[in-house]
Amino acid sequence: MNDLSNYRKSYDKNELVENQLPENPIELFQQWFTQMEDLKGNEEVNAMTVSTFGSDGFPKARVVLLKKFDENGFVFYTNYDSEKGKAIAKNPNVCLSFFWESLERQVIIKGVAERLDEHSSDLYFASRPKGSQFGAVVSNQSEVIASRAVLEEKLKSLEKEYQNKPIARPENWGGFLVRPIALEFWQGRPNRLHDRIRYQLNSDATFKIERLSP
Repeated sequence: MNDLSNYRKSYDKNELVENQLPENPIELFQQWFTQMEDLKGNEEVNAMTVSTFGSDGFPKARVVLLKKFDENGFVFYTNYDSEKGKAIAKNPNVCLSFFWESLERQVIIKGVAERLDEHSSDLYFASRPKGSQFGAVVSNQSEVIASRAVLEEKLKSLEKEYQNKPIARPENWGGFLVRPIALEFWQGRPNRLHDRIRYQLNSDATFKIERLSP
């Protein structure tokens, strides 16, 4: 067994103070997101982990890309017939998490996922590079395939067929909107006494702000 007990890092770049927090967590998320963008590093700022419950009863997490966020929630796109798509259809309660190492921060979001309207999915699909459009059509996401050659041959055929014409969004591909019910902002601090602030959605659409013990 590899012993990693000596891995150590001190967190001391920032802090979370209650009297400096906005009432709306989306404002704080926007601030943190913009601060990460301003670093102009190699990280994909919009990379997030989506966790779902599978039909086998096990949770599963995977990294996808956030494509939009606003007061309504957080949007990502996928194949609805994929493992995550089927899991969400059966149980829409999901968790999103962001880890921004450069600023020693995490954001953990509990929410309920719903399919985005078809018009919004159409607009986003049309905005994608054509190669990405082809990829969405070629891949029966999460299905077992014999080899990569199967994908390559399907791609060649599709490129030839749609060389000079647009390609429509597949009906089984589109967006999910995750409406948050709780957002936790985690800021690394010295001695592992990290700052944890949770915004919990109230019945009147306001948020209760609480500090959690690290």
